[in-house]
Amino acid sequence: MENQTESSGRRCRRILLFPLPFQGHINPMLQLGDLLYSKGFSITILHTNFNAPATSNHPHFTFKSVLDNDPQDPRFLELPSQGIAAAMSRLRFFNQFGADSLRLELELLLASSEKDGPISCLITDALCHFTQSVADSLHLPRLVLRTSSLFCLVIYASIPLLDDRGYFKLGDTHLEEQVEEFSLLKVKDILKIGIKNKEDSMVMLTAMLKQTKASSGIIWNSFKELEEPELKTVLRDFPIPSFLVPFPKHFPASSSSLLEQDRTFFPWLNNQPLNSVLYVSFGSMIQVDEKDFLEIANGLVDSKQSFLWAVRPGFVKGSSWLELLPDGFLGERGRVVKWAPQQEVLAHDATGAFWTHNGWNSTLESICEGVPMICSPIWGDQPLNARYVSEALRVGVHLEYGWQREKIANAIRRVMVDEDIRERARVLKEKVDVSLTNSGSSYQSLESLIDYISSI
Repeated sequence: MENQTESSGRRCRRILLFPLPFQGHINPMLQLGDLLYSKGFSITILHTNFNAPATSNHPHFTFKSVLDNDPQDPRFLELPSQGIAAAMSRLRFFNQFGADSLRLELELLLASSEKDGPISCLITDALCHFTQSVADSLHLPRLVLRTSSLFCLVIYASIPLLDDRGYFKLGDTHLEEQVEEFSLLKVKDILKIGIKNKEDSMVMLTAMLKQTKASSGIIWNSFKELEEPELKTVLRDFPIPSFLVPFPKHFPASSSSLLEQDRTFFPWLNNQPLNSVLYVSFGSMIQVDEKDFLEIANGLVDSKQSFLWAVRPGFVKGSSWLELLPDGFLGERGRVVKWAPQQEVLAHDATGAFWTHNGWNSTLESICEGVPMICSPIWGDQPLNARYVSEALRVGVHLEYGWQREKIANAIRRVMVDEDIRERARVLKEKVDVSLTNSGSSYQSLESLIDYISSI
């Protein structure tokens, strides 16, 4: 058991955490905050007013608004508020204009250290690369949180090489070809990363990689046994400390949800047989058109499997919610909700598989609960995660040719009954559980992280 004196001593030391203001980035940062708080540190969350976290769900944290807290600043009113475009626009804006506002807030916090306790370090999302120069100017150690996989970073670091070799210039006839440098991937996986405006994207990517290497360490929402080959590459190419901790095994993400979670379906779920329900959710940002939405719906019906489908408002372009669904769609086999406490659903005995967009949080949560996946990636790191899940780990079925009801129904039926996939998923869950024991890799990595921050 941890020495109580050590824990109480740490409570006098503060850690500042600054997440990127989108659900997939807020969740792991606040889970990390809970984890560090449980180890005795005082936590201050720097956040934007855009997608501000629910402070009442975290009364043990101190919250400070930064960057967009001037209501007279017209620049923020011009930014899109929803979808992938919103994420990229806001990220570019923060990296371009955020330094002065962040420096001012950090100066105030550092000035209050005698009263509120010394600040050990700043932990920011890796994509907020502008924070490194600000931290350096104040002699404040900065660690980065990578909210995607190690495999993803390895690929991102190789994009200049892939660009030099012409992959981003290949046409549609080459989409199914293998990437010579990474045999796991196809050309279309590289193109789906989303480098449309290559000049802007390359500048942002280069800055992210450079400032990650300049940081005092990288924290990963993962575990060694999941990505061991990639860890060796990361340690070679990023010669700074790396700490791998699977956050879903420590704290749920439900308390940081930006959307209200529906729990009314649990009585129905509790009455379903073991491993009989497909859980469907495509994350907090993806949008589909009407045609694809109906293909998903018909695929679910044609599979003849029970399902729980999280359809957030705005998921279907031009639709408010479910008005496009045909009459009698649900029947007794299906339930549709606006949002669900995902980790709780994945941990439920009735849940047999997860149809996902393969955002990293969702992917890791499924792995931690031993739930096989159907993979429908859209952009960014999702195609990389989907390929890793289906080809390297072999705990999922990849729906890589769009939304077609027949292929959807076949994939659902397969993943719900394939015992080999289910067994591999179970073994992965055992590995993460073992990693958390006293001699396990995740336990040791967390202890190393705590010791490292305490020594800064």
